Amino acid sequence: MEISLPTSDQNFVESLIPQKFPFVMVNAISEYSEEHLVSGFTIKEENICVHEGIFQASGLIEHQAQSVALHTGYKFYLLGKEAPTGYIGAIKTFEAQTLPKTGDELVSEVKIINEMMGVTLVQISTKVNNEVIAKSEMKTVIK
Repeated sequence: MEISLPTSDQNFVESLIPQKFPFVMVNAISEYSEEHLVSGFTIKEENICVHEGIFQASGLIEHQAQSVALHTGYKFYLLGKEAPTGYIGAIKTFEAQTLPKTGDELVSEVKIINEMMGVTLVQISTKVNNEVIAKSEMKTVIK
């Protein structure tokens, strides 16, 4: 199966990350390079991280981490290999200016700062309607 970007093919996007329903927090990939990725996610009422119509900070963090996993997964897809499982190694900073609501479309930009020996340092910025609502810096680790 050959997929070109941008794509919001849910089955393809989910094939690139280790998380499965109901814990999937990405549903689109629009840009990719070795140092960069742009992901998307539409918040639905039934999402496990929605409380009273508001997507919680824990959901934002998980969306950002899954955006990093999407970068790794797409990289391995291009190489014709199965993506390894990873996890958040450390969250250096996380700041949310506002919490998004049901129906909002998150667009997150991942910038790879450094990648060495399975540890990736990233900066992530999440927007709704072109307005930054959350930023973080974290380390992810490949198992």
